[in-house]
Amino acid sequence: MNANLSPEQIDFYQEQGYIILEDFLSTEEVEHWRKVLDEAIRGRDHAMLPDRKSLAHDTPGEGPEDRPGTYYGQVFQQRVNLWQDNPAVKELILDPRIGKLATELEGVEAMRVWHDQALYKAPWSNPTSWHLDNVYWSFSSPHATSIWIALDDVGPENGCLFFLPGTHKKEDYSVVPIGANMPELFETHPDFKGIEPVVGRMKAGSCSFHNGLTVHGATPNMTPRWRRAMTCAFMPVGSTFNGKPNILTSAQLAKLTVGDVMEDDEQNPVVYARGAEPAPV
Repeated sequence: MNANLSPEQIDFYQEQGYIILEDFLSTEEVEHWRKVLDEAIRGRDHAMLPDRKSLAHDTPGEGPEDRPGTYYGQVFQQRVNLWQDNPAVKELILDPRIGKLATELEGVEAMRVWHDQALYKAPWSNPTSWHLDNVYWSFSSPHATSIWIALDDVGPENGCLFFLPGTHKKEDYSVVPIGANMPELFETHPDFKGIEPVVGRMKAGSCSFHNGLTVHGATPNMTPRWRRAMTCAFMPVGSTFNGKPNILTSAQLAKLTVGDVMEDDEQNPVVYARGAEPAPV
């Protein structure tokens, strides 16, 4: 795993709100991640009841990860927090080298895992409309970030990401639905219409990071092959609860009051803190 950043890369990320890191994983590591995640998804689907596919989605008003027959159900196959019930995924997601990258890019002291997501875009599936992430999460931070790891070659033909650079500096935490209306975000943010998007084309094993307030979307998969990606969102240590349920269970919500520090080490473990060098993995 290539977990080294130059000062120029950090500056670019902080100015633009995203960065693409080529050759993040070796060929052997890509194959290992594919095997682990494919098995974890099969295990999740076999283990969970049809109305309980996610460990996290028992919150009133939250639906299952798949929504058959809907537009969103044809965007991608989504599995959340696989690290919580699969030891092999846990080893990948809690790798402190990934946490080190997130921490250095955002210039914070330490990062917790917010949640992981396997995002497998099926053949011929729908695009992901323009959106930003942090407005949906249970904490609000200008330094939240996500890694997006390409497990297949990705381009505009099969569902790569597009970024609107610099939008992380302008967002006001307005919530825009993620649905079939691709440009709906621009009704709330008309000033973003003139921004030239950046194409996130990547080879398998490359990754991107994007700030939680950076506007991004993905094209449809216009091929007969799956597009596999693994993501993980990170929360700066010290972030506080904003009242939004998101991935939290009913039991977890019952313990929280708006303004409480999010410091549940079982739900959101610290993946890296400055001064603690990553251990060999």
